[in-house]
Amino acid sequence: MRIAFLGILTFASVLVSCSSKKQALPSQTNRKPEKTIDNSLVRNTSASSYVEKYKTIAIAEMNTYGIPASITLAQGLLESGNGNSSLAVEANNHFGIKCNADWKGKTILRDDDQKDDCFRVYKSAEDSFRDHSEFLKRKRYAFLFELDKNDYIGWANGLKQAGYATNPKYPQLLMSLIDRYDLSKYDRKESKTEKIKREDKVLDQIVANIPDEKKDEAGKPPVVMKIYEVKKSDTLYSISKRFGLTVDELKILNNLQNTDLKLGALLLVSK
Repeated sequence: MRIAFLGILTFASVLVSCSSKKQALPSQTNRKPEKTIDNSLVRNTSASSYVEKYKTIAIAEMNTYGIPASITLAQGLLESGNGNSSLAVEANNHFGIKCNADWKGKTILRDDDQKDDCFRVYKSAEDSFRDHSEFLKRKRYAFLFELDKNDYIGWANGLKQAGYATNPKYPQLLMSLIDRYDLSKYDRKESKTEKIKREDKVLDQIVANIPDEKKDEAGKPPVVMKIYEVKKSDTLYSISKRFGLTVDELKILNNLQNTDLKLGALLLVSK
């Protein structure tokens, strides 16, 4: 199974490398954006409330594609600031997926890598979670779908290995969230037969998607996530000033109930 799949990937990659030079498709669409938003955190939803609200969606995605629900929830917590980001609130966009040439839905503008970057607007959070799963169905993440669907450690490390995020501590931050909120309890084992059936289905879809990967790549650049390790004498105030955040924003991003900090803890310090 694995050898045959790798062979198909190699053949498909040759086709892509030969054809991808024909034209460079823009990451923006010609559709008029709904509005322009900033990077502020506009709610104060706790991580626990976020998990309770979206756990059913994450489990459904896991059962369909094999992505551990714990991983999807941890990524949602990180990338949407517990659902408090303006992008999540205004656009139902929990994973920061941008527009591309083929996106036919509504759009919204927010400063990111460039001023007024174009982001996708979803009708519901469920659509955002589904699009995130669909995004992961590409060649560089293919090896992850051969893991057990409850192997969140393998997925956390594999996402970094595949280039999903640029920060070297991204896997540790995911696993820290999974442990803190006991997210692994939403993961499910699968039988050998179920795994083979699920792998065959998803890997076939990945192979079919390869010709379109180049034009969709701009839709989700690597997550540039600032993560800070708490050092001796650090305070929330000093850390917030260092990274241009307010203390309240730092508490929302990391679901902190008070100002107490643990030496060596990893804090998310970017919105």
